[in-house]
Amino acid sequence: MLIHRAPQGSPEWHAARAGVITASMFKVCREKVGGLNDQQALYVEAIKSGRTEAQAMALADYRAKPKAEAVRLALMGQKVGQPSESARDYAFKLAIERISGQPLDEGFETWQMRRGHELEPEARRAHELHAGVEVEQIGFITTDDLLFGASADGLIGDDGGAEYKCLVSPERLRDTILNDDISEFADQVQGGMWITGRAWWDLCVYCPALAPLGRELCRWRIERDDDYIDAMVAELLEFERLVCLFEDRLRRPASIASAPSKFAHLAPMLLAA
Repeated sequence: MLIHRAPQGSPEWHAARAGVITASMFKVCREKVGGLNDQQALYVEAIKSGRTEAQAMALADYRAKPKAEAVRLALMGQKVGQPSESARDYAFKLAIERISGQPLDEGFETWQMRRGHELEPEARRAHELHAGVEVEQIGFITTDDLLFGASADGLIGDDGGAEYKCLVSPERLRDTILNDDISEFADQVQGGMWITGRAWWDLCVYCPALAPLGRELCRWRIERDDDYIDAMVAELLEFERLVCLFEDRLRRPASIASAPSKFAHLAPMLLAA
């Protein structure tokens, strides 16, 4: 891995991220439409693992054998589903950034992102006290080929890392704090461990409003899951090919046919030139 030590949010940090597929977007990169739903995926996985038809149907809660075309293709080993619009938009943005070498949004930050950067030092101190660890600040970490990266909020010793989420949405706070649901962050956390080679990661949700209860920090220690990472990386490499496809199409010489129609009268002169 390569470590870029520019502080998070700085112009140098934004520049280092330009064109890089970042862990915070891994979930978007993997979004598909027209693919298997959860029930279908469970059925397909059961069949592929050697279970009988009856066992797979029972496991996936099917009363009859599913007949969806996506299921048939998946059982044949073919890929199903296409990148979502959000994934395609992100891939196109990265393609432009690889050409320009600069962030397309010029480092734009939402107020939630700005708030997170402002509260991060507080979250880090609370984490260090809560877990009895020392967290090393890191700006941005990339794979050696600069294709994938993670803005790790900190590294701990030789084996650990940290991610801080300063949530304000009541729905997201309820899901994490009360329902113990951190699935939304699985790709980012496992992605951080993949890029850094770490064995575990502390995911911390920091909410200063809960300080009167002494619950301003909630922490989950997540172990590295190599099976999860292998499946994720395979899909990320597919996404990387989409970025390359967009970049290749952008770099092709523009054809006369693509020019605005009001300049059509210039076509014969351009062809003769």
